[in-house]
Amino acid sequence: MGIFMKLAAAIDRLNDVIGRSISWLSTLLVVVVCFDVFTRYFMRSSSVAVQEMEWHIFAVLFLVGAAYTLKEDAHVRVDVFYSRMTPRQKAFIDLIGSLVFLIPFSLLVIYTSQTFISMSYAIQETSPDPGGLPYRYLLKSMISLGFFLVFLQGISMIIHSLWTLTGKPTTTHTTTEPTDAEP
Repeated sequence: MGIFMKLAAAIDRLNDVIGRSISWLSTLLVVVVCFDVFTRYFMRSSSVAVQEMEWHIFAVLFLVGAAYTLKEDAHVRVDVFYSRMTPRQKAFIDLIGSLVFLIPFSLLVIYTSQTFISMSYAIQETSPDPGGLPYRYLLKSMISLGFFLVFLQGISMIIHSLWTLTGKPTTTHTTTEPTDAEP
């Protein structure tokens, strides 16, 4: 099982590096939105490219950052029962959820988005709006990248869950109790 834990650790590191790197886009998004608001209300001018840049940045932040959010167990969850469970019970729920929902859904989105993305690349898709941004196909490719990273994180969750269910200690947020140092 040691090689699997090394694989899980590598996936966790990958998503950690990508998530921390991509988080800087939130600062850029704030700057772009402030610029848009300033030019719209004070300069009485608006730019389609700036408005599209807002949702392009948000889309990349959301899609590529989703795996990091999953890794950190910071996603939205209705925590009525889960928060009261033991680490082994949480590991079982995470294992079943990953195997039944997360992995199949990620693979489904990756598979079904391929035609959508390749058609966009084939026509070198740009914004249909005058003054809009070019290279829309790059943005669409973030769908596959984001769900591939979520798929990998699902593999890591399965490994950590199995590790916990076999009685071995693990360091993931999803299968251990919070310490005093964690909020």
